[in-house]
Amino acid sequence: MKTSPTNDSRNRSAHSISRRAFLQSGTAILGLPFLEAFAPRSARAQQTPPKRMVCIMTNTGLLPENFWPKETGRSYTPSRYLTHLEAVRGRYSVINGLSHPDNSGGHVVEKSFLTGARFPSSAVFKNSISIDQLAAESLGHQTRFPFLALGVNGQHDGLLSVSRDGVFIPPELSPAKVYRRLFTPDTVEESEQRMREIGQRVSTLDFVNEKAKRLSRNLGSEDRARLEQYLTSVRDLEQRLEQARVWQQREKPQVAATAPQDILDNTQDVDRARLMYDMTLLALQSDSTRIVTLYLNPLEVLVKLPGVSDRTHTLTHHGNEPEKLEQLAKVEEAGLKNLGRFLEGLAAVNEGGRSLLDDTAVFFGSNMSNGSNHSNVNLPVLLAGGGFKHGQHMQFDLRNNTPLCNLYVSMLQHMGLERDTFSTGTGTLTGLELA
Repeated sequence: MKTSPTNDSRNRSAHSISRRAFLQSGTAILGLPFLEAFAPRSARAQQTPPKRMVCIMTNTGLLPENFWPKETGRSYTPSRYLTHLEAVRGRYSVINGLSHPDNSGGHVVEKSFLTGARFPSSAVFKNSISIDQLAAESLGHQTRFPFLALGVNGQHDGLLSVSRDGVFIPPELSPAKVYRRLFTPDTVEESEQRMREIGQRVSTLDFVNEKAKRLSRNLGSEDRARLEQYLTSVRDLEQRLEQARVWQQREKPQVAATAPQDILDNTQDVDRARLMYDMTLLALQSDSTRIVTLYLNPLEVLVKLPGVSDRTHTLTHHGNEPEKLEQLAKVEEAGLKNLGRFLEGLAAVNEGGRSLLDDTAVFFGSNMSNGSNHSNVNLPVLLAGGGFKHGQHMQFDLRNNTPLCNLYVSMLQHMGLERDTFSTGTGTLTGLELA
């Protein structure tokens, strides 16, 4: 039934719309915004869009002279790379003078990029939980997928998302597979198999619980305390399995976007990264997950771009040769164009008067500042969205860097976690405030 704008306003206040019914109607479109009518009328007043977080790392560093603005503060002139983010000027901050304490060793430091764990080049290095996994432990149950770990030209062992046990979580490298996980309905056989797997894991945990209870009767107080700590982890896993069972019984969201075709030619690194950015945007729009990591690895690739004839790794060791510097700049510039396009896509999605970018903290950086000398200080860092007061070039002490994990504490607080520390971070990042 057609209504005038005035009637439409009255209808929205009088009726609640079933989001599930809307999706099942076949009229759902890509980028369905947050709609107040999807919430019960009694809850609309306090309904706010959820908080999200995206962490992106490129493992080659960035040429400092092309990334950092010459001026600090808000009235800076965009650098060569930042000109490609002008459409979202004022909605991001570029930050210099950050690094992880006791992190050196060039490429190897990427292992602790999202964890801040010390001495990653040590033979006895033990990693710790990454910021995305910490957030997923607390918030991941709210969506079908607690998190997505994605990669471009990476290896399946991954070097970005790290579990609480210090184990790397393999990234998904296929945009087509990401799309199927997010939006393609499971077959009856696949759903039944998944439910059986969940049931088997629940049965195993029941067995472990029973054995542990018997064991605890004969333990001293210290051992009982250790066992109780272990059982707390078991109970957390039980809850996650139950949540997985519930999500498995729900229908996946529908989108009008067609499934992507994987690009097998790794020289098309720019297009491959663009596809994975698109999958990230779709995942957030559909609220399939609220936590994403994206590992970008153009290191050993000859990126197919006009004027580029050498592999990226070779170009990072440019020896200040003008030709190599310009080739490397073109590769890195293409990466910043992709980032700018992604941020513009987030900014274009309306969620009840706010954009998706407003509620998504997007962290972009590298484990090295300059690939030529493998420096791990003064890391190139950019934070967009997330409801922070942006629009500035922040510069901290370039000799005695501020812990990058202070920024991570700010991001965790944006997600709603009540934390004042994380890894080597001792507080939030000074000068970065929530709006």
